[in-house]
Amino acid sequence: MALILASGSSIRRQMLEQAGIDHRVDRPNVDESALKADGGDALALAEAKALSVSNQNPDDWVIGSDSMVSVDGRQFDKPADRDQAAEHLRFFSGKSMILTSAVALARGGRIDWSVGDQARLQVRSLSEAFVQSYLDAEWPEVGHCVGVFRMEGRGVHLFDRVEGSYFTILGMPLLPLLGALRDRGLLAA
Repeated sequence: MALILASGSSIRRQMLEQAGIDHRVDRPNVDESALKADGGDALALAEAKALSVSNQNPDDWVIGSDSMVSVDGRQFDKPADRDQAAEHLRFFSGKSMILTSAVALARGGRIDWSVGDQARLQVRSLSEAFVQSYLDAEWPEVGHCVGVFRMEGRGVHLFDRVEGSYFTILGMPLLPLLGALRDRGLLAA
């Protein structure tokens, strides 16, 4: 029996590695755009990713995770290109960002456990010069990030205030996941 991370996210992989969680990575086959168009939230996406890989590996435990960002009630996806990244940052400037991250555990093609968590990040007022210098330094890496930032990198400069779990902001509610893994005997209690 293995533990599989159903994600292409390098930060989620690193989170598990740094916590000493032995796992392998298997990218899920999920149409995220279609799920979002049907009103799917971060929890629905995390569960879909976990199920996608669990259906192919029924004897293994599978972790699925996803994050979504909204500002002024508008949902944001990962930017398609650098110009769109700059547009997102301009829109975020001076506003409150709600970041929702979720994680799910599946086994045998069914969801066994899932949880979502939110963080509120206050984006400071961003000058055009900052937006351009930030993207000069962080592009294309932040193009893979909802919210156009990596908190473990220069993205921390976007914010005046942060409320919520650091792990949720990174993209996966790690502490609840560790508890769920312990409850299932996958980690020492």
